[in-house]
Amino acid sequence: MPEHRVGTQEQFEAARAELLVEEKELTRRGDELARKRRELPWVPVEKEYRFETEDGPRTLADLFDGRSQLLVYHFMFGPPYEAGCPVCSSIADTLDPQVVHLKARDVTLVCSSRAPLDKLLAYRDRMGWSFDWVSSGGSAFHRDLGFQFTEEELRPFLEGDIPPTVRQMAEASGTDVRGYVTEGPGLSAYALSDGTVFRTYGTTARGLEPAMAYYGLLDRAPLGRHEDGEQMFWLRRHDEYEKG
Repeated sequence: MPEHRVGTQEQFEAARAELLVEEKELTRRGDELARKRRELPWVPVEKEYRFETEDGPRTLADLFDGRSQLLVYHFMFGPPYEAGCPVCSSIADTLDPQVVHLKARDVTLVCSSRAPLDKLLAYRDRMGWSFDWVSSGGSAFHRDLGFQFTEEELRPFLEGDIPPTVRQMAEASGTDVRGYVTEGPGLSAYALSDGTVFRTYGTTARGLEPAMAYYGLLDRAPLGRHEDGEQMFWLRRHDEYEKG
């Protein structure tokens, strides 16, 4: 544990009161951003995407499952992967228990990946999840949203110095670096109105942190995320920590 400033209870309470003002400002700013997010223009989805599901082929409209709103988490599990991305797996740990609560608010949540459906369902069984997981491998769904990349697009990255964490995640997923970074994580949102599907939102990278509950908690722990300078990423699948 590194050395840290030590003070009295009175000093703590005074500093905490100052910080609370900023935390409340951030909360209000977050509420304002959420409002602006909802006010984004809706874009009609004109392509007829097809997905393989446990119940057979389905369209994007079918994935709403009788509700008017749909959230899709684009899970990094490409055709050559032998296991899901560990980071996406940690996100799925957070998403899985939220499905029932989202349904209560007229929202369906599914995960979508490009790997064959049997691979996805076998991995879901291993992880103990129950959310609906669909394979989009036969469509350009991920590509059209910016969550799939070509080797040509990746060439500058692949010909550069590959970060050790990327090699680590690729190996953990049972593929090489090229196969790993071809996929990208993301969250996209849709509305179904009068028979038309509209795309309403999309995000990736740190925009996914609300689904990474452990970071919000680590940010409040004494050492925070404590990731600076680490050559190997600390995150593991939930059934791998004891093995590590």
